[in-house]
Amino acid sequence: MPEDTAFGVDHALVDRVRSQLQVVDRLGVAFSGGVDSSVLLALAGAFLGPARVVAIMGVSPSLASAERSAAHEVARFVGVPLVEVVTNEGERPAYRANGPDRCFHCKDELFTRISDEVVQAHGLTALAYGENADDARRPDRPGSRAATEHLVLRPLADAGLDKAAVRRVARVLRLPRADKPAAPCLASRIPHYEEVSPQKLAQVEAAEASLRALGFTDCRLRHHGDVARLELPGADIERAVSPALRGRVQAAVRAAGFRFVTVDLAGIQSGAFTLPLVQVDRE
Repeated sequence: MPEDTAFGVDHALVDRVRSQLQVVDRLGVAFSGGVDSSVLLALAGAFLGPARVVAIMGVSPSLASAERSAAHEVARFVGVPLVEVVTNEGERPAYRANGPDRCFHCKDELFTRISDEVVQAHGLTALAYGENADDARRPDRPGSRAATEHLVLRPLADAGLDKAAVRRVARVLRLPRADKPAAPCLASRIPHYEEVSPQKLAQVEAAEASLRALGFTDCRLRHHGDVARLELPGADIERAVSPALRGRVQAAVRAAGFRFVTVDLAGIQSGAFTLPLVQVDRE
């Protein structure tokens, strides 16, 4: 763990996280391997000691295998044991129906499984997850309601660490993939009110894996039936449609079972499906 002064402008925020965690005897961290939960896990391991922290990852068809492997890499780096819990959100009709509250049902399933299977087995006295201060202000994060209902702690958000601060702390801690792009679950690629199915999730995972192999490390493939709509950072849009790569991009996506491939000129869009519906509901 670096000296507190190494955190620079984020020193006071990190100290707030320390104050929240040090009153916990044994902590479980709901862990995805993303930068937010990775920073929370690393700080918890440093402040409490690795023997008093357990990383807990939900495993289901909505989790890409590459993300699963990356999470194990981070947990090994931090030195905290990782426990996998099989979650069955796909058996919940409300999750499959894929309304704007889909994430609530997913997180509710995860936190319920943790309570039923992990808390007693590992003697946990509290559970936390990696919501940051930016996410806490967004209206398209229904998973936070599940966290509230299950009394799950959110130390990063409560301390005031926004996404930029989380990334700065990750670099100070030298975490693997500290600058890793956000990687929402595979179900987020399916438009709301279109059913989430294992087949669709597998199509998205296969196509995105093929695109990453072509060098598109930050990409989201939106599933519109026979049509795949690619969201890419602005710099990658031109490359994707260039004569050198256009045919390979098309072949990679069609191999996953899509008939048509489009590139969205708007680029990467966080909350593309959920935000418009949530904003309408709030009007």
